[in-house]
Amino acid sequence: MYVQLAIMIISLIVTYAMTPKPATPKAAAVEDFDFPQFDEGTAQAVFFGDCWSTDWMVLGIGNYRTLEIKR
Repeated sequence: MYVQLAIMIISLIVTYAMTPKPATPKAAAVEDFDFPQFDEGTAQAVFFGDCWSTDWMVLGIGNYRTLEIKR
């Protein structure tokens, strides 16, 4: 029983040591997003702070957050 346990632990250590390390992801930039733009004469709503909008139009973007917006 101890031999099997030792083989399992050695196998675990070897597997952990041989796994490839994931590359760190690149930070998102404005060019990575495809925001729909408004048309001339479309009504525009202005929000201040963090909010969710069901409208499809994006008038301006900025002040990116890395944390999830809580509802």
